[in-house]
Amino acid sequence: MGHSYEKSKKDATKFILILAAITLLEVFVALTGKGHLFGGKFMFPGFALAGIMIIMSLYKAYLIVYEFMHMKYEVPALVKTVLLPTLLLVWAVIAFFAEGRDWQKRRDLITDKNNIEVDDPVIIRNSQTGMSEDTKVIKTQG
Repeated sequence: MGHSYEKSKKDATKFILILAAITLLEVFVALTGKGHLFGGKFMFPGFALAGIMIIMSLYKAYLIVYEFMHMKYEVPALVKTVLLPTLLLVWAVIAFFAEGRDWQKRRDLITDKNNIEVDDPVIIRNSQTGMSEDTKVIKTQG
């Protein structure tokens, strides 16, 4: 016949309580890791805090997808059609952030080069070079 109403209700309540507990743990870890609890005696490094938060968030996502979206009851091919695009989306976000960081570094380099000031440019007269106008030659270090 299938699952009874009481069993389904019990399972849903169990998973909601698990999600609530993980969320409370995430809040506790975040507040402790940033030094807002216990007078700042316990603080986590940024990468450790981020890693813990990512792991807990992924576990919550796993519970939501497999229980509330009923993916654990589906055939493997359907599960793969849901998970593969999700993984590609995560990969794309990571790639875009990496590309954006590289673009920002190049933009900062160009901005820094544009802001170089030279105190005394050397002026070469057109009689020395054969050019039609006076030319400023800027000597930079580096």
